[in-house]
Order: sequence, then structure tokens, then C-alpha cells
Amino acid sequence: MKQDIFQAIADPTRRAILTLLAIQALTPNAMAQKFDMTRQAVSKHIKVLHECELIKPEHSGREIYYHFNAKKMQEFDHWLAQFRQSWETQFNQLDQLLTTIKEQK
Repeated sequence: MKQDIFQAIADPTRRAILTLLAIQALTPNAMAQKFDMTRQAVSKHIKVLHECELIKPEHSGREIYYHFNAKKMQEFDHWLAQFRQSWETQFNQLDQLLTTIKEQK
């Protein structure tokens, strides 16, 4: 079953894994050491992130290195951008209203 990207990034451990992988590719064992958890626990997080295409595996000999998929995150950011514009407009309107109320007092 393919995971939802929102479910994937909702988990703080998976967000931390993404942050680490944005810096450098890591093996599941290296990730497990950084998070003080078992390799099996890390593998479950990796599976979710991989199903969402947020990370990509690269085989190097017997090891698998996982890389951050910036392109997928960029697609997600572009989708969010449509809402960001609306939020900024609404926050600016709220700022103006609060300034007006403050000046009237």
C-alpha cells in the first residue's frame, strides 16, 4: 500500500531521517546508530519514506545507501505554494486590522 506523504512527514523520526539524508546518504545501519533504535525500526520508517518517494535507494556493493529525493520534496513545496500565498494575504490583512485597532485606542 502506497503511503501518503502527509502521513510520512507527520512522524518526527521520519522528519529527522529526512533532515539527515538531506545532508548525506546513509545506510539503514548508520541511521539506526544515529537514532539509537533497531535496524528493524529504522527499516519501517525507510519503507514509508521510500513508498512516498521522499528517499531513493542506491546499491553500492552489499550496502544500500538512501538519498533524500529533493525533487519529490520540491513537488510538495510547489503544491503548498498555492496555499502559502493565501495565508500570507490573510496574515497581512490581520496585521492591518490589528494595527488599525491599536491606533484607534
